[in-house]
Amino acid sequence: MVLKNIRPASGVRAATVDQDVFADWLRAPQRFPNTRYQGSKRKLAASIVSHALELPFTTVLDAFGGTGAVAYAFKGADKHVVYNDALAFNHQIGTALIENTSVALSEVEIESIGRRQAGVTYGDVIERTFDGIYFTREENQWLDVAVGNIQLIECRFKRALAWFAVLQAAIAKRPYNLFHRRNLYMRMADVSRGFGNKASWDRSFPDHVRRFAAAAATACFDNGQSCRAICSDALAVPGSYDLVYIDTPYINRNGVGVDYRDFYHFLEGMLRYDAWPEMIDRGSKHRRLVRTTDPWSDPDACREAFRSLFAKFSDSIIVVSYRSDGIPAVDELVAMLRDVKRDVRRIEGDTYQYALSTNRNAREVLLIASD
Repeated sequence: MVLKNIRPASGVRAATVDQDVFADWLRAPQRFPNTRYQGSKRKLAASIVSHALELPFTTVLDAFGGTGAVAYAFKGADKHVVYNDALAFNHQIGTALIENTSVALSEVEIESIGRRQAGVTYGDVIERTFDGIYFTREENQWLDVAVGNIQLIECRFKRALAWFAVLQAAIAKRPYNLFHRRNLYMRMADVSRGFGNKASWDRSFPDHVRRFAAAAATACFDNGQSCRAICSDALAVPGSYDLVYIDTPYINRNGVGVDYRDFYHFLEGMLRYDAWPEMIDRGSKHRRLVRTTDPWSDPDACREAFRSLFAKFSDSIIVVSYRSDGIPAVDELVAMLRDVKRDVRRIEGDTYQYALSTNRNAREVLLIASD
């Protein structure tokens, strides 16, 4: 069971969730689509939410939504969930899986995503800009067409579902599942391989899209609450919430941060297709976006950002997912939380290695701050 991944530290009481209720909503995380998105909490979501359920709350903000795995588990627990992420492509994931309750794409709509439609003028940003970098020329052409077709979908839930399927397909077809290097050659080379999944890399975009569209349709459900997806800086999210879940980008003890905008710039570019050419750093070999200031990836700025975030949501239960070797240190975060909340629980987990990570020693840590 997923609960084994996060256990109470010595002296901290164990979860007392009603097991019949738990058994009902545990099925929701199991329906959540598989993803190779870096840092996904899919395998830990049920455990995280089980600890939060010890406290009374109805409304939840997932301030750094990412894949939506934890927001989805809260949705499965019949909570009113607001998913937030500052990245436009992640916002589409939240719209498709958290806000959406019943809409699905038909087989005809799925098949039409990458097909040229009569009377439609398509752009060529991807074919013209990314030749030989991430995908083949034919695949780049397919993506240009897919972007054009998705932009024409009127229903925002169907549009989000189409984006979800294409975004996940693009991740699945990438070596390392990232867009951090110009390495199409790695996929195309006729060599013996000791790693990677060439079959997945070489599966066509239409095949991947069918699979991910089906996974999204299976995942969709209505929990009887009004759930929403928004796209905002976490420090600017409006409203008040009973509980705020925080899982910021991770900075390791060496000061190296995870910059999701940098790792997945290609996906963000597709969502901002018309403005994309002006956003690209032409001096980079892999055509990343021009970098922006992000305190969550900066070891010097992140401490003040954490203090500001905790102060902003000081009236809420604050739940923080973290890593034992992060910057700031866990003890620093505990001290910051105690400045705004009376009770801070620190729950230590087993060592946990994320996909693509080489860190085998860091532990998951869950901090729950309440009054």
